[in-house]
Order: sequence, then C-alpha cells, then structure tokens
Amino acid sequence: MKKVAIQLNNVSKKYDLHTMAVEKFSLKIYSGQWTVIMGPSGSGKTTLLNMISCLDRQTSGVIKVLNANLKEMNNKALTHFRRENIGVIFQEYYLIPYLNALENVEVAQYFHSLVDSTSAKKLLGELGLSERLRHTPSMLSGGEKQRVSIARALINTPSIILADEPTGNLDIATGTKIMEIFHDLRSRGQTIVFVTHDPELAKLGDRIIKMVDGRVVSDVNIEKRSG
Repeated sequence: MKKVAIQLNNVSKKYDLHTMAVEKFSLKIYSGQWTVIMGPSGSGKTTLLNMISCLDRQTSGVIKVLNANLKEMNNKALTHFRRENIGVIFQEYYLIPYLNALENVEVAQYFHSLVDSTSAKKLLGELGLSERLRHTPSMLSGGEKQRVSIARALINTPSIILADEPTGNLDIATGTKIMEIFHDLRSRGQTIVFVTHDPELAKLGDRIIKMVDGRVVSDVNIEKRSG
C-alpha cells in the first residue's frame, strides 16, 4: 500500500466574505510522488502550497503532512515542523539582503542542524553559481537569485519539496538543469508538489492536478516512461 505524505480533507480557505481561495478541497499525495498543480492565476494554487507548508492556516477542514495534523500545532510547532521536513521554493526569492549567496544557503543549514559549507558550495555549483558564492542578492540577476532560493530549499534534503513556479525566472539551459535536479530528487523518494503554467514541464511529473476557482477539476496520472 502506498504511503500518504500529504492529505487534505474538505479543506477551505476563506480570506473574507467574498474571497474563497480554496473550497472543500480533498486530496491525497503519496510519498515519493511528483505531483504537478496547474490552473489559471487566482485558482488557489499558491494558497494550497502555503497551507501545506505551514505558512498559512486553513479556515476549515483537516490537513495532515507526514501524518501530523497541522491544525493541532501552534505556530512554534509549525515552524519547527516545516524546518525539519519541508523545503519551499517561492515565486519571490526571500533572500536575506545582507548575506551573500553561500550564506543564504548556509543559514538554512544553521536553523536545521549544522552548517556544512562544502555541501552548500557543491549544490550552488551544480546550479551554476560557483562564481557567485560571495555575491549578495543586489549583485545577482533574477535568475541567479532564484537558483540561490532553490539551493536553500534543497540543502537539508527535506522529505517534501513544495515549488511555486521554480523555473519561471530562469533561462532554458538553467531551467533544464533544475528539472534534472527535481527528477533526481524524485528518484531518491522525495515527495514533490510543483506548481507550473508550463504544460511541457508538467509532463515530467507523475500526476497532474488542475485547479479552477479553488477546486480540483481534473486529476490525471502520467504514464510512466522507461529510461
């Protein structure tokens, strides 16, 4: 039997009387699965990721991540849980402006366990940033900042990776490299939830879920390819 990594039961998120971002949303995501979320702007994709990543709380319903009921945790417990289990790649970079690229990755290590500069340098090198380690965010291009944020999310090898349009600011060559890294992560058994508007990128996953107005309108498993 497949192990469930993320489960949402009848989850809704309401911001005000007129804004229902996610409505009666139920979903199971299995351990080691690469799930792609698609849908038009405003369909609730980012809100969904924010709730799974413990950054936002649902209005109603139950969310379980790695069998932990998020609603039963206080904010301190949610922060600890996210730090230990979830890597988040945001649309915005959220880099610390006075730290250089290497330090922005190392700070994630610091709050997780121990700083390991060697592994941080290696990962940044794999993302094409070997010559940018000592550059602060103001000295980096948008694509370079995105790659630093990706390295920060991946450095502690989290069980679950949530990615919101992670290749949106990257050139084709770098975007291809990023997708190779995601493919490798999936092969290691890590669970990936990946938001994109690109149908070609979506095909690389195991499953495509399409959202409209905060609801699932289709849920399709992608046939496994050999090689």
